[in-house]
Amino acid sequence: MRRGEHLEERVPDLKATIEDYFGPVTGQEEYNGSQLYVVGTPDNPVFERIIAGAVSYSGKKDTLAVDFVERDPTELSPEEMEAAAEAVSLKNEFLLECTGRDAKSRRESMKRAVEDESPDI
Repeated sequence: MRRGEHLEERVPDLKATIEDYFGPVTGQEEYNGSQLYVVGTPDNPVFERIIAGAVSYSGKKDTLAVDFVERDPTELSPEEMEAAAEAVSLKNEFLLECTGRDAKSRRESMKRAVEDESPDI
C-alpha cells in the first residue's frame, strides 16, 4: 500500500471481498494474534485452500497476510488446468484491490527488500 493508505480504508469488508474472489469462508485461523479467514474449498479448482486477513503489528498499520495453497498441477484434469489462468488473475486482482499495487510493482518492492537485506560483499 502507498504511504498513508490503510487496509481497512481500501477494503472495508475484507471477509466479503475474500468470498467474492475465492468462495465462502469456512473458518478462521490465528496468526500472530490476528484472526485470518480460511476458504477451505475455493471456487477455483486450482486452489486447495486460501488463508487471508489483516495482521496487526504494534505501532504499524495492518498488513495483508495471504497464503494461497495450490494443488499439484500434475493432479489437475485438463478442465481444471484451464482454470489456472483464472487463478492467476484472481490472485492478482485481489492483491491489486487490497494493496493498490499491481504485480509488477509488488515484484519490484520485494526485489528492493531482498537487496536491502543482503550483506555487502
